Amino acid sequence: MPEAVEEPLEYTLHIPNDLRAVTICRRTLRLILTAHGLPHFTEAAELLATELITNAVQHTKGPAAIRLRVSAGALRIGVWDSDPTPPRPSHDTAVDADAEHGRGLALVHTCADTWGWTLQRDARSSGEPGKYVWCELTPAA
Repeated sequence: MPEAVEEPLEYTLHIPNDLRAVTICRRTLRLILTAHGLPHFTEAAELLATELITNAVQHTKGPAAIRLRVSAGALRIGVWDSDPTPPRPSHDTAVDADAEHGRGLALVHTCADTWGWTLQRDARSSGEPGKYVWCELTPAA
């Protein structure tokens, strides 16, 4: 049985601009949450991480990174990518559920307790500007 998580807990996974990274991130997220006794976050966290990583890989040309942080019982999932262009969530509440594009941030908005973004530089490289899109899940009261 996994031990209870000692907070704060933080993991960062740097990924190339490759759609295969989405599956790797999702599986890594599941392993981390399971190992730290946080299975109640897994389903929603996988969905949200998949949407954020997919956006980073599909809409930018550079590398990306996903960061997971657990603090005060909340899980923050953040994705940095190399494009400083702000995310543009669809304001259309009637997003087609069968559409292959245009519903990722709508899902994040609907499923996360809160989300946002900020401009952020990549500390690993020359400090090129990019953005950090994040969302949080809090435990049910």
